[in-house]
Amino acid sequence: MEHTWDLSFLYTGFEDEAFAADLAKWPEMIKAQQALLDSDLDDKAKLEQLFDNDEAISQLADRLYGYVSLTLSTDANNAAAMQYDDKLSVIANDDRLVGSAITRYVGSIDNLEEIIAASVKLQPIAFALREMKESARHTIPAEIEPWMLQMRLSGGSAFSQLRDKLDSTHTVDYRGQTLPLPAVRGMAYDGDASVRKDAYEAEIASYKKIELPMSYCLNAIKMEARTMAKARGYESVLDMTLDQNRMDRQTLDAMITAIQEYLPHFRRYLRAKAKYLGHTDGLPFYDLFAPVGKASKAYTIEEARAVLLREMGKFTPAMAEFIDNAFEQRWIDVYPREGKGGGAFCAGAHAYDRSLILTNYQGSFSDISTLAHELGHAWHNRCLAGLPTQMINTPMPLAETASIFNETMLAHQVLQNATEDEQFTLLESSLMESTQTCVDILSRYLFETEVIDTRADHAMSVDELKDCMLRAQEATYGDGLDKSVRHPYMWACKSHYYSSGLNFYNFPYAFGELFGKGVFAQYLKEGEAFVPRYNQLLRSCGSDTIANVAASVGIDVRSADFWRASLEVVKAEIDTFCALCEKQ
Repeated sequence: MEHTWDLSFLYTGFEDEAFAADLAKWPEMIKAQQALLDSDLDDKAKLEQLFDNDEAISQLADRLYGYVSLTLSTDANNAAAMQYDDKLSVIANDDRLVGSAITRYVGSIDNLEEIIAASVKLQPIAFALREMKESARHTIPAEIEPWMLQMRLSGGSAFSQLRDKLDSTHTVDYRGQTLPLPAVRGMAYDGDASVRKDAYEAEIASYKKIELPMSYCLNAIKMEARTMAKARGYESVLDMTLDQNRMDRQTLDAMITAIQEYLPHFRRYLRAKAKYLGHTDGLPFYDLFAPVGKASKAYTIEEARAVLLREMGKFTPAMAEFIDNAFEQRWIDVYPREGKGGGAFCAGAHAYDRSLILTNYQGSFSDISTLAHELGHAWHNRCLAGLPTQMINTPMPLAETASIFNETMLAHQVLQNATEDEQFTLLESSLMESTQTCVDILSRYLFETEVIDTRADHAMSVDELKDCMLRAQEATYGDGLDKSVRHPYMWACKSHYYSSGLNFYNFPYAFGELFGKGVFAQYLKEGEAFVPRYNQLLRSCGSDTIANVAASVGIDVRSADFWRASLEVVKAEIDTFCALCEKQ
C-alpha cells in the first residue's frame, strides 16, 4: 500500500502544460466575468451566464489552488509551489473583487425572487442567491476594496504563510535527535511515560526558537480581522464569523452554556485518569493523551484500514467500499516527515468527486479515530457530489458533522464486543477526544476572544499570550490539569488561529462533536432507515441556515437542552470510565 497521496489527477507536476494553461486561463476568465457584469444584458440572462461562468472559474481555481496548497502541506520547502502560491494569491484577489461586485449587483436587484421563479437555471442555486443579496449589506465599499485586498497579501495572508512555514520547518531537540515538531507531539500518545514527559519538555523548550515571530503573526492576523469586521459593517469579529457560518448567537450561547455546566464532569474524568497514572494534583499536560489499560496496542496502517472497513461498514456497506477506495486510490498521505505540516485535514476536490486526507499516523487507536474523522469529511464531500459549486459551501460547524459521526460510530461499534480491559482503553480514547472538542476548544474560544479584544488596545507580547492561554486552560480544565504542568504555547502550535479571513475556528469543533453525537443518537433510534436521511442532511449543509438544517432531523440547536442531552452521553461514558478506574 502506498503511504503518500496521488495528486496526478490534478496535474502531473508544475511543468505540466495543463497547469500552465490553467494558470494563464484564470485571469482571462475573470476579465470575461467583469465584462459580462458590465454588459447591458437583462438581469435574468446576466445572472444565468454569470453563474455558469462562476462554476467554471471555481473548478479551475480549486484545481490550481488544490495542487499548490496540497504540495506545500507535505513539502513546505518546495520552491515552485511557494512561487505559484504567491502568483495565485494575486489572481485570487482579482477574483474576489469581481465576486464582491457580483454580490453588490445581486443585492441591487429588487425583483430577484421573480427572476429565480422564471429561471430553471437559477432555481437550483436560489439559496445562494438569496444569501448573496443579504450579504451585499456587508461588502467592503467598492472604492476601497481593491486596496484592502491588495494590502491583505502583505498583511494577514503573508503572516499566515509565515506561520505555516515556521511550523512545518520547526524541529525539536529530543534525546539527542533533531525531529519534526509533529513527530514529537505525536509522542504524547506513547505508552512509555518517560517518552511522553521528555517529548513534552522538549516541545515546550523548542518554542523559544519561534515564539516571537509566531506572536507577530497572531497579532497581525487578529488586527486584520478587527479591521475587516469593521469595514464590513459588523459590530465584532464574532458577529462576522457567526454570520459567515449561518449561525446565530442564541445557538452559540446555548451550546457554551451547556458545556460550562458539564465542565465538572470532564474534570472528574481527568482526575480519575491522573489518579490511575499515579498523579496526585491533577493530570500533567504531557499525560493528557496517555494510553491507559492493558489493551493499548500499536496498529500498523494496514491494521487500521482493516478496522475501519470492518467497523464503519456496519453503518452501511457503501461506507466500507468508500473507505477501501480511499486507501486504494491513494487519497491519504499517512506518516509524518520533515517539511510536512502537523495535524490532520481533509481537502475536497469537488469537480473530481475525490478527497485528499493528510494525517501524521503513528499507530495509536486515536490515530485510527483521526482517520475515521477525516474519512467522515470525505464522505460528506461524496454526499455533496454533483451539486453546483455555489451550493456546497458548508459552514464550519456543520462541516464537522460527518467527521464526529464517524468517530462516534467507530467507538460505538468497537465497544460492542470489547472485553472490560478493551472497554476501559476505548472509553478513555473516546473521552480524550470529547475533552479536546469540548474543554480544550472552549479554552481556545476564550483565548481567541481575549486576543481579539486586547488587540484593539495593543499587540500582545509573548508573555501576555502565554499568560492568556494558561488562564483559559484554568477556566476550562480547572483542577483536572496539574497547574504546574500545562501548555502555555498552545497558541503557537494550533494553525486554526492563523488563517487570514477565518476566525474562531474553535467553537465549530464543539458544535460538530455534540451535534454529531446528537445525530448519531437519531441513528441509534431509527437504525438503517436513518441512513438516507443522514446522507440527505449532509447534502443539505450548504443549502440553508444551521438551525434549519438541524431542524430537518428534528434537532433544535437554539435550545440548551439539546446540547445537554448530547453531553449526557459523554457524562455516561465518564461515569463508566471512573468506575472502571476504581476497579483497575
